[in-house]
Amino acid sequence: MTDLETPVAGPCAPVLRRAAPALLGYAAVRALGLVVLAVWSAARGKSAYTLLTARWDSLWYVRVAELGYGYQVRLPNGDIHSDLAFFPLLPWLERLLHALTPLSYAGAGFVVSLLASLAAAWGIFAVGDLVYGRRVGVCAVLLWAVLPVGIVQSMAYSESLFTALAAWSLYAVLTGRWVTAGALAALAGLTRPVGLAVVVAVWTAGAVSFVRDRSRGARDRSGGARDPGADDACGAHHATHAPRIATPGAPPWRRALGMLLAPLGAAAYVLWVGRHTGRGPLGYLDVQAGWRNGFDGGYAFARFVADKFTSFPSALAGAGLVVGVGLLLWLYVIGVRQRQPLPLLVYTGVVVALALCASSYFGSKPRLLLPAFPVLLPLARALARTRTGRSLLVTAGVAVTSAVYGAFWLNGSGPP
Repeated sequence: MTDLETPVAGPCAPVLRRAAPALLGYAAVRALGLVVLAVWSAARGKSAYTLLTARWDSLWYVRVAELGYGYQVRLPNGDIHSDLAFFPLLPWLERLLHALTPLSYAGAGFVVSLLASLAAAWGIFAVGDLVYGRRVGVCAVLLWAVLPVGIVQSMAYSESLFTALAAWSLYAVLTGRWVTAGALAALAGLTRPVGLAVVVAVWTAGAVSFVRDRSRGARDRSGGARDPGADDACGAHHATHAPRIATPGAPPWRRALGMLLAPLGAAAYVLWVGRHTGRGPLGYLDVQAGWRNGFDGGYAFARFVADKFTSFPSALAGAGLVVGVGLLLWLYVIGVRQRQPLPLLVYTGVVVALALCASSYFGSKPRLLLPAFPVLLPLARALARTRTGRSLLVTAGVAVTSAVYGAFWLNGSGPP
């Protein structure tokens, strides 16, 4: 059975009603995180709202929304931090919402992130439901909500917006909506540099579908036998427990158009930065170099982890990092063994590679991994097999722990 994409018959219940348990559960977890953050911050004499909307990267986004691009800071060591490192879709939305409402730019960013996080949760549910069923979709959303750095989903950052666009683009690929997939991939490419992951997923799925169409045509011309159950997505799912995805059926021109649209967002911004800096296509790489960001295959991160083992207190943190990376890679391997659809595997692989192999901002890596939601599907499948009462108890306990950690984290070092 193929595990790529295409239209699957929709459920009888309305789409929103089907997703309601996942969205309500997600909203409850995020509300708990915000309440705990508010109480913790008040006890320390800080503003939770300020922590969510007016610190770290959110300040850069607000400045771009208000004044446009062109601001940079030269650090004492000579590094230049330029606002060109921040992709434009979130500032554009902040500016639009500010123009339409009484909200400040920071408040607009907060609202955009809240709405985007719900859209992301819905998209994650849609993918999980399509591939493995409704219960797994709900569990995947809850697991994404209770991640230790899940509080970032409620910050005026671009992670929630990007995850929403990525999830729905992947869902569009899996259901054969190629033009939609390409358009959403283009928007994802205007949101974060990791938009490359969505583009590669769309391209890979499209290329494989064209190859399979060609092979199928050759087989039909030679009179080869065809499996009568190949297009029966639900039947194959129940019979083999493989992902519940059917075979592609979109016209070739739609697939080609989707693949053409996918890279336009990222390409347009990178080329604009190159022209703005006078460095051509390398301009954006120069901007990232000013932030000491680059791709070194994971060498700098490996050294960072190794340095943790030079003293006893930090060795515990080093061991935790090793265990965390090992768990992440193990879950990805499990996803491969469970035959996750190719677009999900490609997307997750690129997100994980870009996050782990970046040469700087090691404390940001858990945040950078937030969009890699398909890696949670093996855990979601395991959680979905447990009794409802037990799974709710486990999820509630982890949600409380995540909320406390999020409040502690934002009131401390927080995301750089």
